[in-house]
Amino acid sequence: MTSLTLALDAMGGDFGPHVTVPAALQALSHFPHLNLILVGDRIAIGEQLRSHNATESPRLQLLHAEQVVSMSERPAQALRTRRQSSMRLALDLVRDGQADACVSAGNTGALMAMSKVVLRTLPGIDRPALVARVPTVIGKPVYLLDLGANVVCDSDTLFQFAVMGSVLAECSDQRGAPKVALLNVGTEQVKGNDQVQQAAQLLQQTPQLNYAGFIEGDAIFKGDVDVIVCDGFVGNVTLKTTEGAARLLLQQVHDAIQGNLLAKLLGWLLKKRLKQLNQHMNPDQYNGASLLGLRGIVVKSHGNVDKTAFFHAIEQAVAEVEQQVPLQIKDRLESVLLEKS
Repeated sequence: MTSLTLALDAMGGDFGPHVTVPAALQALSHFPHLNLILVGDRIAIGEQLRSHNATESPRLQLLHAEQVVSMSERPAQALRTRRQSSMRLALDLVRDGQADACVSAGNTGALMAMSKVVLRTLPGIDRPALVARVPTVIGKPVYLLDLGANVVCDSDTLFQFAVMGSVLAECSDQRGAPKVALLNVGTEQVKGNDQVQQAAQLLQQTPQLNYAGFIEGDAIFKGDVDVIVCDGFVGNVTLKTTEGAARLLLQQVHDAIQGNLLAKLLGWLLKKRLKQLNQHMNPDQYNGASLLGLRGIVVKSHGNVDKTAFFHAIEQAVAEVEQQVPLQIKDRLESVLLEKS
């Protein structure tokens, strides 16, 4: 694409413009074809721009927003009363065709509710799903969804998640016939609750999807499959546990090489390898969960990240715009539903 435009909810997350503005400037430097609209309090954003010796330009615009959606606000309340918030106005820009995607580190529930109302879901999709990449031992990430947008799901919803995840893996990483698995308490066909069992039957009856069966939690990181599907409650707990374990391991490795002179020498000798390990396992490298199933592109960043992690969320949005992910999901879903009818 010759150019693309993203709308950033500059006030979202725990740190607001202190993180979103420097991340935006980094993105503009990294992507010469990128334009950004920073949505939020003009004074707060302007202060951050000046602190980084930056100003408004043809590639960087500001849109003032009177309101902010707090991280603790109930989604229904935000939907009713925050129509002039930075989050809502950023989504409005996508709806109106003034931006190709929205990136926000704000309240997940509010972002989900607003996105569904403003952008609407694709035909055949009941609920959007949050999906993110998770690292594996073979270096190829696996796509995990849903990550918390839908804590309760029926079998049809899980089936829709499988279709969307398969399309994302195929168009993002050029994976032919991505392997799709259902996260379960066992790999045996008799294991699992009714929703998982019924979803498995639907997937087995869909030749357009490369269904690989059930997978257990300890196999998530093996890289044997490309997409792992579960409800939002299980997915969110899995993701947060994974991130916590990764940070624990990285901290223990750091502490171990600071222990004594010999350990420090060993750390120096392994400096390059340890840097690669950090890049591979650091959750910040995988920040940016896509809200799939909408008529527009929305990427959700964690709320408590730094500028580097928020940059990766912007990077994810750029990739999805270039790959036209919603259009590809729409085409694939129509093909699957037509075959099943």
